[in-house]
This record gives sequence, structure tokens and C-alpha cells, in this order.
Amino acid sequence: MPFVKHRDQRIGIFIDIQNLYHSAKNLHGARVNYRELIRYLISNRRLIRAMAYVVRSDPQTGEELFFEALSKSGIELREKDIQIYPGGMKKADWDVGMAVDAIRMSGFLDVIILVTGDGDFLPLVDYLKWGAGRLVEVAAFGPTTSAKLKEAADEFIDLENLPGVLFKIKERTTDKK
Repeated sequence: MPFVKHRDQRIGIFIDIQNLYHSAKNLHGARVNYRELIRYLISNRRLIRAMAYVVRSDPQTGEELFFEALSKSGIELREKDIQIYPGGMKKADWDVGMAVDAIRMSGFLDVIILVTGDGDFLPLVDYLKWGAGRLVEVAAFGPTTSAKLKEAADEFIDLENLPGVLFKIKERTTDKK
């Protein structure tokens, strides 16, 4: 049965920022235009919530400007600090928090849109579809998305095929005088 989008669908968008950022950078040397991405994903439906999961690492990196731009795009931020373990190992993971939010909000949504290519979300997709009776869309970059996640979703949206969703990172030039 084909996936049908209609105006009365209440949607929630859950964005795995780390996954999207690294995929765009590594595949295309680009960044994501989140305003354009959200506009495309809504597709004339009723957006209830759009949430992005971010990890604070170093204020010197300019991440505050990035977080501000996300907020201005109408995206709610869920933030936490990076965990640094003895020995220097770092962990920046929002998978459980994103899954819990999607499950918690599924009661008042018709469609859950997961913006991630991470195969760890497969049990979440299965639960939302079969346990909660919701439609699930997955939006990510095709080459870095789990094949099983693509198959499990009601619809897979390949961000590589969406005009305006990527913009090239400007090369920094240094003057040698």
C-alpha cells in the first residue's frame, strides 16, 4: 500500500544532529539547510513538534551560532554536554533520549519522522509502527543509512535528492603575507 500524505496528519520530527552533520560533511563537504529540510518534511501537513538533539562540546567552536540558527528554524533543542571519561574517551549520544521522546509523543502524532540513518533506531521504528500504530518516515543520506532502517520505515526520504537541503562549506583561506 503506498504511503499517503494528507493535510490532517499531525507530524513530529526528531533530528539526530550528530548523524546528519557528519553524513553531510563526510559525503558532500556540505552542511544541512535545516529550514529547507523542515519545510520539505512537513509537506503541507500539521507540524506539532520538531526537535533536534545536540551535544554541547566546546563553546569556542561557534556551536552557539549553530544552535541559535536551529532555534530560528522553528526547531526545539534538546541539549546535553559531551561526556568525557577518564582516559580521554568522549561520548556524544542522544539515541535513548530521542527514542523516549518519540515514544512519549506518539500518542498525539499520526506520523513520526526520524531524521537519522542510524540502524540503532530499528527497534524504535518497529515499536512505533506495530506497537503504537503510527506511520514512520526516515529521512537521511542514502549511502550512510542502515539498509534495515530504510526497509522498516513506511517511507525513506533520501536527503541527497532534495534540492536546497545541502549547502557547501566555504573553504577558509589564509593570507600568507
